[in-house]
Amino acid sequence: MEANGLLSPYRVLDLADEMGIMAGKILADLGADVIAVEPPSGNPVRRMGPFYKGRSHPERSLVWWAYAGGKRSITLNLESGDGTAIFKRLVAEADFLFESFLPGYLNGLNIGYEALREINPGLVMVSMTPFGQDGPYAHYRASDLVGMALGGLVNLTGDPDRPPVRISEPQFGRLTGASGAAGAMIAHHYRILTGEGQHVDVSGQQAVARVLSEAPATWNLNQVSIRRQGVFRTMAGGQLARTTWLCKDGYVTFSLTTGTHGESTNALFDWMGEEGYDNEGRSFPDWTSLDSSTAPQEMLDRVNSQVESFFLAHTKDDLFTGALDRRILLFPVNTFKDILKDPQLRARRFFTRVEHPEENAVFDYPGGFVQSNQQYVGTQRRAPGLGEHNCEIYVDGLGLSGDEMAQLRELGTI
Repeated sequence: MEANGLLSPYRVLDLADEMGIMAGKILADLGADVIAVEPPSGNPVRRMGPFYKGRSHPERSLVWWAYAGGKRSITLNLESGDGTAIFKRLVAEADFLFESFLPGYLNGLNIGYEALREINPGLVMVSMTPFGQDGPYAHYRASDLVGMALGGLVNLTGDPDRPPVRISEPQFGRLTGASGAAGAMIAHHYRILTGEGQHVDVSGQQAVARVLSEAPATWNLNQVSIRRQGVFRTMAGGQLARTTWLCKDGYVTFSLTTGTHGESTNALFDWMGEEGYDNEGRSFPDWTSLDSSTAPQEMLDRVNSQVESFFLAHTKDDLFTGALDRRILLFPVNTFKDILKDPQLRARRFFTRVEHPEENAVFDYPGGFVQSNQQYVGTQRRAPGLGEHNCEIYVDGLGLSGDEMAQLRELGTI
């Protein structure tokens, strides 16, 4: 285990599946020794596609690679007597425990928080479930669609004249896990001050509701329910201003801004004039003198058609470069391919090379979500194979003998 991370002194037992696997990933990136405690059949995330080169295999899940990078793996059947006994020994030396079972499951095995705090009073245990540990929904299961819908985000996503849609890449479990990592760090700070551990209860529904920006406050304060608006956003006076535009090779984001940001709009129409485009937008008074609450919708619609023609004739790179030169608030909508070659991310050495000896290959991985001038943050090694570190943890760590390991394997305990 590399000892050069911000959280290197700390150990995490990670029992979480898709619902909270992000939490352990964040702490692993920060240098903690994160041990994925998997059932002998493997964490369900291993069976989630897509798979490397399209070949379905528990060691080739790209989801597992992404969210288990930097962790170690052991196998353990928590439902066996020997398994729970071994688990309690592991807990005695752990600092954090992440889990995403339905409420009450671990209590039924006598390894819930109250039992574990008797073993390790400083343990920070983080439970991550769709709806939290109590309430009428507590024992409900939830897919990504269900979680995002009940959290409120689906209602804001899509076109106004069509049914709502979910974001294509699953986010429910990711948001839950990120909240779990944040909760773990808050509890850890309290532990540093007092020496006491805590049980952190994370609700995925609440995690989603937290990312709705001003939507909940708008209802609470104004009794107005913000609705999905597709590629438009509502201006101060209720007008619709377009934000996402098709260009020659993809999409860009740009809004017709007024007032203090009106210089951006002025600069775009100046650029259009230089290239000979119809330029009704520049024939209006200075956009810095316009009030967003009174700008006529008819005027915005006419100008939109001219802007659209201009964008369609240019590539994302042309528009972005021109926007930087002219101080226009315009940004490309990056694809994953664009992100890989983005000069800003490359300059900050965001991507890191991770070896996969089994594949005889080295891959670019996303790096740390922050940079530290003292310690590295980010993935340092590939995701572990199933039970890859059983000997390290059980033999070298707990002192089990070869015969004991063989017996535990034969009984299906590990």
